[in-house]
Amino acid sequence: MGETGSFQYFKDIFHIEHGQPELYSPLALAYIGDSVFDIMIRTMKVSQVNKQVNKYHKDVSKIVCAPAQAKMIMALKEHLTEEERDIYKRGRNANSYTKAKNATRTEYRKATGFEAVLGYLYLKEDFERLTDVVKMGLEALQETE
Repeated sequence: MGETGSFQYFKDIFHIEHGQPELYSPLALAYIGDSVFDIMIRTMKVSQVNKQVNKYHKDVSKIVCAPAQAKMIMALKEHLTEEERDIYKRGRNANSYTKAKNATRTEYRKATGFEAVLGYLYLKEDFERLTDVVKMGLEALQETE
């Protein structure tokens, strides 16, 4: 069974229908996008080298945080499609009742927009584009360090 088939199996077993991701609330998109980004970065870090879990956590936390995500989205914003830019703006402008931890309000809002884009691509099942956006973001983040 291929990659898409495996995801379809998951959806079938748990009776999941995404409908139209563009109609989801921006905070719902950011909610799933945060988890998707986290699992992608954790998977990358674990596959690179074997080390203690607390060291993985330290490495992952440097990337899966609002300041880093804000830097990534600002660097790759010009590479987003019009549709993705709209999702980003909706996420950035959404009224979240969560307070930013270790980030400015502006960084937090930009990060929420970034996560909304990732959630949108995930729910749309555009895994290639999702991967490309994360890759561009990580490359941009490395350039700023």
